[in-house]
Amino acid sequence: MDHILIIGGTGNIGFPLIESLAKKENVTMTIGMHNPAQEKFAGMKNVTITHFDFLDPSTFPAAFSGVNKVFFIRPPQLSNPKADMFPFLSYAKQQNIQQIVFVSLIGVEKNPMTPHHKIEKMIKQLKLPYTFIQPSFFMQNLNTTHQEDIKVAHDLFIPAGHSKTSFIDTRDIGEAAAVCLTNVKYLNQALEITGPTALTYDEIAKEMSEILSTTISYSRPSLLKFRQVMIKRGVAKDYVNVMVLLYLITQLGNAKKVTNVLEAILDRPPRTIKEYLADYKDCFM
Repeated sequence: MDHILIIGGTGNIGFPLIESLAKKENVTMTIGMHNPAQEKFAGMKNVTITHFDFLDPSTFPAAFSGVNKVFFIRPPQLSNPKADMFPFLSYAKQQNIQQIVFVSLIGVEKNPMTPHHKIEKMIKQLKLPYTFIQPSFFMQNLNTTHQEDIKVAHDLFIPAGHSKTSFIDTRDIGEAAAVCLTNVKYLNQALEITGPTALTYDEIAKEMSEILSTTISYSRPSLLKFRQVMIKRGVAKDYVNVMVLLYLITQLGNAKKVTNVLEAILDRPPRTIKEYLADYKDCFM
């Protein structure tokens, strides 16, 4: 029997993960949440909700009670891993956790300035049994971070130039994480997972225009302009800086890699951008 602590369970990756694990035998879950709420998990078997805060170690004991495996995603607003994550990871080490699954970033080994790189390094230094899921850019960034620009201005206000990105659907990431948490073959591995093809944002705009039946442009702002606009909108500066760094990586051509790892894990092809847009069409109307 596995008892898995899941941090980030209400998000675009965490909730599909929980849905997948709820279908499996011999798995129970504790969902660690900053503001515990039961509604989203109503009717799910073997799910317990508890208060959890990376910045409050007093919440750790209840969250880790009976747990042998951990899944977590770095909250975007926590950009200083040494202060934000090390106490949590050290506590996990003390609990003799059998596996910690961390959603990182594809190509992270080449980008030591990213929080993801630093967290991976900490996990290895602590000698925690790990699985690093390293996805490419999320399709769901379009209906979250960039949703307002698309809905209001009918524009992709994204500083990626003409570079290609192997977009992945977060539902696939969650389902892959469920497999990794319940199959020992993925222990101590870094898994680079992507969507089925690499696309430019010009191509994304074209696909969106067809599915939404309205013209979606791609304005290609500079990194500086993007940063200025996001900060002016009130987005936290540390979060904006991480986004700028990731889009710089994209401009340098480091986001176009396509792998078949996800298909091997799920035993089916990854979702395509057309499938994603059809499923999330209402988010942009």
